[in-house]
Amino acid sequence: MSFEEQQDFARQVADLNKYGQALNRCESVEEVVSLTLEAMSLLFQFSYSTFIEVREGELEVVHSTNPRLTQGGKPGPVAREAFETGETVVTTGADAGLDGNSDVTATLAVPAQVGGEVTAILVTRSTSVDTFGEEYSRPLEILASHAATAISNIRSRERLERARQDLETRKEMIEMYDRLLRHDLGNDLQIIAGFADAVAGEVEGQTADYVGKIQRAAESSADLIERVGNLVSTLEEQDEPEPRDLRSILEATVTEVDANFSELTIDFDPETADYRVYSGELLDSVFTNLLSNAAVHNDEPVKMDISVVETGNDAILVVFADDGKGVPESIRAEIFEMGAKGPDSSGTGFGLGFVRALTESYGGGVTVGESEMGGAEFRVTLQRA
Repeated sequence: MSFEEQQDFARQVADLNKYGQALNRCESVEEVVSLTLEAMSLLFQFSYSTFIEVREGELEVVHSTNPRLTQGGKPGPVAREAFETGETVVTTGADAGLDGNSDVTATLAVPAQVGGEVTAILVTRSTSVDTFGEEYSRPLEILASHAATAISNIRSRERLERARQDLETRKEMIEMYDRLLRHDLGNDLQIIAGFADAVAGEVEGQTADYVGKIQRAAESSADLIERVGNLVSTLEEQDEPEPRDLRSILEATVTEVDANFSELTIDFDPETADYRVYSGELLDSVFTNLLSNAAVHNDEPVKMDISVVETGNDAILVVFADDGKGVPESIRAEIFEMGAKGPDSSGTGFGLGFVRALTESYGGGVTVGESEMGGAEFRVTLQRA
């Protein structure tokens, strides 16, 4: 018998909808687990129900009415199979129990998925039926979908809260560096420059050359402090992430960069970027930096492909792949550090540090690798709104 052919089909659908609405109002994963197990008990009234969460690829029992399973423990093989295949699994007979001494006659394991990624597994075991047909698996799949959505939303909120906290910490550090750079180092440079100017008119020959180098070094350092100070001020002014339209930001950025760099050819389909993401007002600066870097750091004309894809954890990945000379593997680990730069770079080294600081403040991140075209590939992760 199919799920729809049951006499109590309408009641079960109504119950599932009510639980789905209640799950979306949950504030914690613990609430989701408790409510889901309650729904499983109401729907099926079977002996054992288990909620398993997937954490960084590992399966962990969150709660179970089965006395043989404990919180934080590892589930049985049927849950592992559901996780690895991403499909509903039914086992019967001797294979249904956790061991040979079990009175379980049938086990049903349903993966809860969001965006193709399994985030949890619901398992119910019976000692009274020989197998589980669609009349059992279908409602549990619907419930699992509701639970997966609820957990995904909660985890997204948690990531955004961590991003907000990280942003506050970063602002405090930025303020400290700002005071150090502008006040302490700035004052020292003024003294150096002042004495160098005074000495310049009193010496000649090689000594005058030395004084000239001191003056130029002081001017260069003061200019660098000013630029870093402007960057610091920009980061200090960042607000908390909020939903923004990714497509319009990317379109405007591509248009602007394309007009400024004739040696850069950009392949981008705006329709692939129809998403809303959590970010701040400077997201366009992140994209501008990555696009312009491809033109500035390559001697020959460069082609760049921009692609936008969903990831399984409610995030969006914006990929910038080019056919330039790439980023050497030896410097990829530190290239996003403030002040770090490639061996052939003539810049300050703060551009990619700026990119990382901004994307992390939005609850995302940025990485670099080698593209399929042989050049660099920058991958920007943003939380989907």
